[in-house]
Amino acid sequence: MTTKIERKIVGYAVKQPDAEEKPAKPELKREGGGDRAEVIRMHEKLERPEMLIGSTYKVKTPVSDHAMYVTINDIILNEGTEHEKRRPFEIFINSKNLDHYQWIVALTRIISAVFRKGGDVTFLVDELKAVFDPRGGYWQPGGKFMPSIIAELGYIVEKHLTMIGMLAEPELSEHQLKIIEQKRAEFEEASKQQDAFSTSEYPEGAQLCSKCNTVAVIMMDGCMTCLACGDSKCG
Repeated sequence: MTTKIERKIVGYAVKQPDAEEKPAKPELKREGGGDRAEVIRMHEKLERPEMLIGSTYKVKTPVSDHAMYVTINDIILNEGTEHEKRRPFEIFINSKNLDHYQWIVALTRIISAVFRKGGDVTFLVDELKAVFDPRGGYWQPGGKFMPSIIAELGYIVEKHLTMIGMLAEPELSEHQLKIIEQKRAEFEEASKQQDAFSTSEYPEGAQLCSKCNTVAVIMMDGCMTCLACGDSKCG
């Protein structure tokens, strides 16, 4: 149908599909038991308080001789009311290694600016964790692979946002829980024999006696002797 426009066009807007037509996007469970944490957009005129509360995390990687210390400070909004919320406000990264000084300063300023803008800042976690070092990553103590130092900073931000309630604790599926229970049972079964030897009354480092099958053979007077049955290689 043709419509005649009789006035000057001063602006336009693209019609968006209704919210009901959009596919539902799964979200992590956050504070308050809801599907999302409450999105709070901070005003640009919000001034930094004299004191902020926060947490400091130590990062020690095998690719650097010096550790990094990551401090994330939080601001308390609506303090003293039922609507009190704790939100990240700024981040600082300190290290003796000056090789990374430029990108550390740039990263801290950008992340702090995003924190101060407010809203749902949890997207930073996925963005940081997706950074890979072209020279290869490294293994953390405990066997967890870390693709880069930036990615480890992403895990630290995720840990902090989980602590203050903006992200939910990751939940395991039933299949994963069954595998964990199975592996735990196998470990406990395998450690029973080790516990029997570890609580032995004989000296540490004793060997198994071929006669009485007791871990009690030690070197005594230049001869291997069993402290349990007295069997000796020297007769």
